[in-house]
Amino acid sequence: MTISELKERDLILYECISGSRAYGLELPTSDTDIKGVFYLPKDDFYTSKYISQIANETNDIVYYEIGRLIELLGKNNPNILELLATPEDKILVCHPIFEKIRSTGFLSKLCYHTFGGYAFQQVKKARGLNKKIVNPVEKEKKTVLDFCHVTYRQGSMPVSIWLSEKNIDQSEIGLMRVPHFKDVYGMYRGGGVENQYKGIIRKNNTTSVLISPIEKNAEPINFLCFNEDGYIKYCKDYTEYWKWVEERNEERYQNNISHSKNYDSKNLMHTFRLLDMAYEILNEGKIIVKRPNREELLRIRSGHYEYDELIDLANKKMELVKLAFENSKLPDVPNISKINELLLDVRKELYEKNKSINI
Repeated sequence: MTISELKERDLILYECISGSRAYGLELPTSDTDIKGVFYLPKDDFYTSKYISQIANETNDIVYYEIGRLIELLGKNNPNILELLATPEDKILVCHPIFEKIRSTGFLSKLCYHTFGGYAFQQVKKARGLNKKIVNPVEKEKKTVLDFCHVTYRQGSMPVSIWLSEKNIDQSEIGLMRVPHFKDVYGMYRGGGVENQYKGIIRKNNTTSVLISPIEKNAEPINFLCFNEDGYIKYCKDYTEYWKWVEERNEERYQNNISHSKNYDSKNLMHTFRLLDMAYEILNEGKIIVKRPNREELLRIRSGHYEYDELIDLANKKMELVKLAFENSKLPDVPNISKINELLLDVRKELYEKNKSINI
């Protein structure tokens, strides 16, 4: 089933403008996000035709089947709870039966974990993005050799430099583990059966050094330490960084670096919005979608603040949200029995009034 079919068959119960335009945080270039609720005819609901969600290709327009909506409301999902408190001027369609849902109490202390928890994740994501912007990873990937050092005088030096100075190719070297010394290897050259030494690495994409059979009583020419943990972390960071580069929204990225603060300003703006909403729900027992502090949030989005300043402020807000959670008069969880009864009543009423559609 498509969005067009939902409209043609008059199955939409609710439709509204969501996202930044509902929060009052839109810019002239902001997209218009639409969220809605539909119900399935009885024959679709009771068969394999059931579908819980329908969206367009970009996910800017998303409709939830009434059962899925109720399920997410019961979990205090932030994006879904907001639908119940959408400003009236942003509501495009509202079936009378949907008013029953809007007036039902779904709020609980779960909001601390959903709104607050999502905000905490965004702070973590902001830290990760800050690290990526401040510490870009070179496109040419390092090899195991870049994480190998040898002893030199009273210190160490990169193995590649040492080999170059000694005019030795890494393929001529044989390595043998040194007992009781983690990641330390004796380096051997020459002697023994021809071609028995494997070198330090065979290919640039190898993930470890090579071990060679070493003849008894052979004397090492030096000792090598391979920072394997460092190399594994580097490979993880390299993969994450270039995956991020490939998938990032380039326009948004250019906006982030244009204010020279090295953080995703839109991400942090919504972090503060979520923390404020979590506090309001836990402290006042209500959802405020259109943000009263629009100007302050847009200042965050414009890169007005330093990154460390925002993170410090976010941590303080988190403490306030935690305190509100501890003192909140909301129930620990929604009344699931009441919610299930609501869904049953809604379906019965819809199917009774629309028998011609549901047969």
